[in-house]
Amino acid sequence: MAHQVDRVVEDLDSTLRQLKDAMRGMPVNEHGFKAAHDKAARAVAVLTTELTDARPALNP
Repeated sequence: MAHQVDRVVEDLDSTLRQLKDAMRGMPVNEHGFKAAHDKAARAVAVLTTELTDARPALNP
């Protein structure tokens, strides 16, 4: 189970890096996209932290 948690955290990190690269040069302040992105990024950061903290409890 801990291996799956590691994999999910790595996938989330990779996906957020791809999103960051894709957003380069975009006018992100239009139509509230920046606020929505920041809110989603914070939520993913909290999820990642909680998964990482829960990892020892998930070891068999």
